[in-house]
Amino acid sequence: MDKFQRKTFKTSDGADLSYISAGRGKSIVLIHGWSQSAEQFKYQIPVFAERYHVIAVDLRGHGESEKVTYGYRLSRLSKDIQELISVLQLEKPHLLGHSMGCAVIWSYLDLFGQDEIDRLVFVDQSPLYTSRPHWDSQEMEEAGAIVTSEQLNEVVYALESSEAEEVTRNTLAPMVTNAMPKEQFEWMVQCNLRCPRAIAATLLYNQFHMDWRDQIVKIRKPTLIVAGRKSIIPWKSQVWINKSIPHSELEIFEEVEGGGHFMFIENPEKFNRRVLQFLECSITHAL
Repeated sequence: MDKFQRKTFKTSDGADLSYISAGRGKSIVLIHGWSQSAEQFKYQIPVFAERYHVIAVDLRGHGESEKVTYGYRLSRLSKDIQELISVLQLEKPHLLGHSMGCAVIWSYLDLFGQDEIDRLVFVDQSPLYTSRPHWDSQEMEEAGAIVTSEQLNEVVYALESSEAEEVTRNTLAPMVTNAMPKEQFEWMVQCNLRCPRAIAATLLYNQFHMDWRDQIVKIRKPTLIVAGRKSIIPWKSQVWINKSIPHSELEIFEEVEGGGHFMFIENPEKFNRRVLQFLECSITHAL
């Protein structure tokens, strides 16, 4: 990652955000997930940069971005992306989000509309993480709900305790397949811990209470949804997203293909090939 240029910009509320810039041509903005960083896309950036202008941002409080004490909500993160696109004068960029990065994009579309964006890639994010008491199993699977409010509160509390690092490891462990090498998992943990645990707890609480289903059904941009059969995110929720966005495409990675929550790390060759295929194919249907 050292060979790629690191730059910074200041948001309207005074946070210095770091981002990687690589390649030339049409722009694609990569948005990482909860408590991760742009470094997570180390297998995508050099490949995508051969054909595109790649911008991979560290969200506020993450990676090399400033650890400010404010703004840790999805609406502010999406505003940061809007300002980044404006400052860099990116013309109708593609947006790719992983996990919480998808929710940042959904918030962006909700607040700023779809007109200034080209294609969208959503990688393994639930429309709503926290279940409701009256839901049956089908409703939970389609929403992607994986915790109750009580369970979420326990994790948030634990992330701010003296056991935060152990909790982080235990949180990440079911997100990968058994085939992931130990050193690669350890690298992921260390990337995760670069985000202060109090910030991680605040963001986790915020994103897990957001219900994006009413926004998802309004999307009319060419969209690729990528899921993992063995991900902690119920794959049926990704089928629901696919059915809710007209003419969208769905790619589900099987377990033997690295089909966990981080399939773009476990099987970057297939992931990169599929994303590039989607970005470069002709769209013949009416939008």
